[in-house]
Amino acid sequence: MPGLYLHIPFCHQACTYCDFHFSTSKQRGPVLDAMELELVRRSKEVGHAPVGTIYFGGGTPSLLGTERIAAFIQQAHDLFRVERDAEVTLEANPDDITTQRLAEWKAAGITRISLGTQSFRDDRLKWMGRAHDAQQALASIELIANAGFRTWTIDLIYGLPDMTLAEWDEQLTIALDHGMPHLSAYCLTVEARTALAHQVKKGAVHMPGDDAQSAQFDRLMERMGQDGLDHYEISNFGRPGHYARHNTSYWEGTPYLGIGPSAHSFDGTTRRWNVANNAAYVKALKDGTSYWEHETLTPAQRTNERLMTGLRTAKGVEVAALEVDALRINSSAFQRYMSNGDLTLLHGRLALTKAGRHFADRIASDLFVTDDDR
Repeated sequence: MPGLYLHIPFCHQACTYCDFHFSTSKQRGPVLDAMELELVRRSKEVGHAPVGTIYFGGGTPSLLGTERIAAFIQQAHDLFRVERDAEVTLEANPDDITTQRLAEWKAAGITRISLGTQSFRDDRLKWMGRAHDAQQALASIELIANAGFRTWTIDLIYGLPDMTLAEWDEQLTIALDHGMPHLSAYCLTVEARTALAHQVKKGAVHMPGDDAQSAQFDRLMERMGQDGLDHYEISNFGRPGHYARHNTSYWEGTPYLGIGPSAHSFDGTTRRWNVANNAAYVKALKDGTSYWEHETLTPAQRTNERLMTGLRTAKGVEVAALEVDALRINSSAFQRYMSNGDLTLLHGRLALTKAGRHFADRIASDLFVTDDDR
């Protein structure tokens, strides 16, 4: 169990595009207490397991009091064998960043800050429903850069309505000028049951076409490469030594333990997910009843997951480790993508080319297998 994930399901306000489980309630104590109880119970299932990464996600973990974050970290040390050089990440929003809080987080054991910047333009931030403005974003980056953390990262979103290539270039220039060692850049997608989905359905918002989004992705790869950031996963760029260790474990299919409402866990064969309802989660932990569902993945499902996540990375997929021979079964699709220059197969590893990264999900799905294929 190399990774430990804690889902903090609270936010100051809702973002237009977000479909993650969260609440804007100020009554947070019962959920956090239940999470501490779940940690104890899950530790008994996995034993005194080694932990190489701890990740506070959400939601907005940075709105918690520092003492609560420190208590979770201490509990992890008490229950598991947390490695001495463990990566401990805290997702934070610019409006929560102060010099004092950064110092307190660092003292509590946080080694990596993931800053939800999203944009450096006030009009975009307002449309997204973000609680911070552009000046807060820039100021928080400067504070983090000087706070002495082992590493840090910022998030940006492209593919926004009416976004031009010039605007995206401007955003990347601002980010690079502030010396970030890592960037996560995501293309805006319309998720069901979000405010954005409602706006698109009403015709109030028109999403850009594939060509515009593709051009912005090309510019992203170009600019990051010019500045020396490795494109080690479809949406992630980092300088050597600054890759996200926790997220990498997801892409490599490594076991992890998820704590909190809606959190997922994976032990290598079984996937488990907690109820995405704060009240139901708290009640179940209190009553000692089930608060999760689970499924045991078949060899075909495990093969498909390795293809889906592994092809997102620069390292690609070790073909010999696939439980089902997807390349033989889908030889026509495999040969087509190889001849088109979208895939490479070198030293037993299947990987996307720069051109293929535009179609990562489609290529992976075309290589998927079923249990009947065996």
